[in-house]
Amino acid sequence: MFKDYVNHDALGLAQLIKNKDISASELLDTAIAQAEQENPAINAIITKLYDFGHQQIKHGLPEGPFSGVPFLLKDLLGSLEGTPLSNGSAAFKGNISPSDSEMVKRYKSSGLVIFGKTNTPEFGLMGVTEPKAFGPTRNPWNLNHTPGGSSGGSGAAIAAGIVPMASGGDGGGSIRIPAACCGLFGLKPSRGRTPTGPYFSEYWDGAAAEHVLTRSVRDSAAMLDVVAGPDGSSPYPVRKETGYLTCLEEPVRPLKIAYTVQSFFDRPVTEDAIKSVQHTVKLLESLGHTVEAVHPYINANDLTDSYLTMYYGHVAADLEFAAKLLNSNFSNLDVEDTTKLMGYIGKKISAEQFVTAKRRWNNFSQSMHALHQEYDLLLTPTLGSEPVRIGEFDLGLLDRIGTKVVNALGLQNLLLKSGLTKKLALENLEKLPFTQLANLTGQPAMSVPLYWTESGLPLGSQFIAPLGDEKTLLQLAHQLEQAQPWFDKTPAKEKASS
Repeated sequence: MFKDYVNHDALGLAQLIKNKDISASELLDTAIAQAEQENPAINAIITKLYDFGHQQIKHGLPEGPFSGVPFLLKDLLGSLEGTPLSNGSAAFKGNISPSDSEMVKRYKSSGLVIFGKTNTPEFGLMGVTEPKAFGPTRNPWNLNHTPGGSSGGSGAAIAAGIVPMASGGDGGGSIRIPAACCGLFGLKPSRGRTPTGPYFSEYWDGAAAEHVLTRSVRDSAAMLDVVAGPDGSSPYPVRKETGYLTCLEEPVRPLKIAYTVQSFFDRPVTEDAIKSVQHTVKLLESLGHTVEAVHPYINANDLTDSYLTMYYGHVAADLEFAAKLLNSNFSNLDVEDTTKLMGYIGKKISAEQFVTAKRRWNNFSQSMHALHQEYDLLLTPTLGSEPVRIGEFDLGLLDRIGTKVVNALGLQNLLLKSGLTKKLALENLEKLPFTQLANLTGQPAMSVPLYWTESGLPLGSQFIAPLGDEKTLLQLAHQLEQAQPWFDKTPAKEKASS
């Protein structure tokens, strides 16, 4: 076992292999040993692909920037030929991917060694990772708390030192939320920057993007060089760009940054979330940036309605797609009660309601465009509170029984009229009120690990840039990483020093 494994990022490990200081097989064996040691406590990896990883090495790896580096795939959209793809659902247990998705092809082209798949909430629908089919994933910083979602398995695996980088997808914060919860760097690229094909030309009407979670900024930048660019199914003519890694060496110009700690959904925000931004503001000012308190004009009711309409509509469509794929029907699918209820709500949304809600996305884009006429970036907390405890997003017992009974008896209209569904949505959004906006506008956004609470839990700072400007985000993140290094701040090292 390579004892120095956790002291290197992915590019660092690749360089060791290139220098012949260690072999890809030795690195994989180390990653597997780390997984066997850490995973029982955190439940980050739900599918072991150890033999698959060894076979990759045996058959020869591409000479990419990450050649020989161990890697984990999120078990949602991460279609890897001949391996299970559960989407976090019991309905898909036993489902085998017929081919590689475009992102997986690009991951493999970089030389990564895939040896497992990580846990995700059912269909990636929650900001926590607690699927009934596989059980909850726990945060290595505190096992009683969530690593976030929906890329929570990937985030927990990185924080636990199993891998330096793992895949994620972000349709409402699902890269940035786990990054914030786990003390990692997480970048959601611009709409169309990375492909979602060939099975989906775009996912969630373009709200979702795929990339990675990492411990270092340079790993994220180097991976974006690999995966950026359209594929044959991409609906947007986004010009392929590279130079994300090399731009980190360029001097960072003084930026004018707006910041807000007010929830975009007009919900309460905790003192910890506010303190995290106040800390980041001071750090930015010390680096020569101008930072001003400005809240963009975003209608909270419109944002809530627009996001939830898209969300529920796609749950309904995904369940119908799943039913056809599995030769079943909507009502008989083996999915969680809450998922089925959300699908029912989606079925009740009219085409007119869906289109009206989608048109409002342009209003949010116009508001952000107006802000960016004066400010380079917008800073917010990534989370509205510290990472929630495991089970905190669960329905209460009476509500859970009610949901099960209503689904069984087909009385969903009764539940809709009760207001429970809206109550649940608002309670969830209260904890996670800052990330969804960038999904609807398509802007790139990142979570940077700059603050830990008094109880020792990480909180991220989110930065949102104009559409297409990942380079400014990455350059600033690299500057912040140098000013306040976080790479060596890990759960294992913090526990050892306490």
